[in-house]
This record gives sequence, structure tokens and C-alpha cells, in this order.
Amino acid sequence: MFIKICGITCAEDALLATALGADALGFIFAPSRRQVSERVVRDIVGQLPPDVMTVGVFRNTGRARVVETVNRIGLRAAQLHGDESPATTKWVADRVPVTIRALPAGSPDVDRFDEFGADLLLLDAPIPGAGKVFDWAMADGPSSIRPMLLAGGLTPDNVGEAIERVDPYGVDVASGVEAAPGRKDPRLLRAFMTNARAARPTRVEGYRGDPTNRPFDWQQDEAGPTGEADRGTDRP
Repeated sequence: MFIKICGITCAEDALLATALGADALGFIFAPSRRQVSERVVRDIVGQLPPDVMTVGVFRNTGRARVVETVNRIGLRAAQLHGDESPATTKWVADRVPVTIRALPAGSPDVDRFDEFGADLLLLDAPIPGAGKVFDWAMADGPSSIRPMLLAGGLTPDNVGEAIERVDPYGVDVASGVEAAPGRKDPRLLRAFMTNARAARPTRVEGYRGDPTNRPFDWQQDEAGPTGEADRGTDRP
């Protein structure tokens, strides 16, 4: 299970999350209570092991600025979390290692996700960042056969059920493991990781039922799409 911890604002939380086994860390550049500067992110990234996927989160930012920021800092991925069009997303995806397109559950854009040219769909609540759970039945249909990260109100208490019900490629959490906006709670973070790893999806057919069929694999060798080294694990 791929686990992304988003809303990282300090090196202490970043290092704790990676020590607990997080696969990816998200840094929010868009206006938010968890917004961080490029200088802070560069300092944090410089302290991380090379096998962690670092993700810059943007909302309605100029496409050139997204690409410049990701590549200047040396981030592994760009996450577009606004009204970016398929053309804009494709343009970014051609110029950064990995692109994640966030869409709210129920959006008609989910049905045409392939037009965006992104590596991963992040399915979020209708109001992103509100810490609210949406009806997981909305993840069925077209989104159920795509490489998807599930977000929206996930916590240590519900992440296991979410994984069992939805069977996503991975999960994304921010407020559900916080002591305060932008600061992680070590106990909640540990519990979230433990419960997510222990969950077993009830659905096993199709794309997400096959752990060998991945949208990308940053774990294999340094020549891969993100340039990251092998983690030495068999988790998807």
C-alpha cells in the first residue's frame, strides 16, 4: 500500500514520516494553513533519503512555474489540485518525473481522466483539505479501474475500512494525523501507518488487485522515471 503524508511543513515531521515508512511526502505551495516556501522545502528535501517520493502540491499555478519549482528543488512529482485543464496537466506531465491529478469525487472529469495524461488520480472530497470523508461508493465506476490515491478525511480509525472498501493504489492523509494544522502527531502518524499496512482489500480483481501492475515504479533502479533507488521491499 502506497502511503503519502501531505501537508509537511518541517524537517522533524518529514523525517518521522519517512522513518515510519511513508512512501511519499507532500509539500503544499498553494495558499493553505499548511503552505510552505520553496526555501523551506529545499532544506527539508536535502535531509531526506533518496527513495522517498517528494511531491509539490499546486493549485491553479502557472504551468511553467510548476515545472520550474519541481525541477529546481529536485522534487519527484507535481500534484495539481485546482482547475488545471487536460492540456495544462499534459504539459506539466511531459516535464516532471511523475504527475498526480487531484479531482473531487463526483467530478465529471474523473470519467475522462485519461485525457489529463497524469500518472495517478488522487480522488478527494468535494471540498479538498476540509478533512471530510466522502461516500466511498463514489470511487466505484470509472475511477475504480484507475491507479488511484484515496484522500478526504482519512484517519487512523477509518483508513483500514477505506482500503478494504475502495482498494486504492494508495492513500493520502494530512489533517487526519495532525496535532495542529501543519504539525503531525507522532502517535496518530504511527497508528495511521500501522492500520494502512494491515488492511486487506476485499476486491482483488482488476488493476488494483494486481500488485505487480503499477502505474510507475520508482523503486526498481536509479534509471527509473523518478531516478530513485530500490527500497528493498515488495510493497506496491
